Amino acid sequence: MRLWHKDLIPLLPDKQLLEQWQDILIIADNLAKYGTPNDPLVNRITDFMLDEFYTYAIDLVLSEMNKRYYKVDQFTIERFNQNLFEYCGHDNFTIIDHQALFQGWMSTRYLQQCILNLEELYDVGEIELKDWFKIVNGVRNMSVLCDETFETLFT
Repeated sequence: MRLWHKDLIPLLPDKQLLEQWQDILIIADNLAKYGTPNDPLVNRITDFMLDEFYTYAIDLVLSEMNKRYYKVDQFTIERFNQNLFEYCGHDNFTIIDHQALFQGWMSTRYLQQCILNLEELYDVGEIELKDWFKIVNGVRNMSVLCDETFETLFT
């Protein structure tokens, strides 16, 4: 289970985007049941405001799924909201500015790690060539990565 870097969400192949939504639902279930995401790769969520997780899930991942015409039934969204309510005791979440989202976690270094993870998925055939080119071209246009970093990642 992982959360992809926020800037990669629009670049993810469909399979990884749908898996991201499933991971988000599991995280919310675990928060409600155990009070923790229950996974070392995402336990850091509890270090941040729940508004950030909500923004990531609803305003980034679910919005991207809607752009790609994936339909998520209302029951699933309500279950997600109910799990967050059980965890924190309220259901009034604020969508926050994406630039401020997960500051200190979703850094340039985290972006680079996620890119390397996507490259590994490409190397083992989990990501098709056309989707890999979309990722590479999308990353090339990110102002957060300098040319040297880009060349290091993709050579």
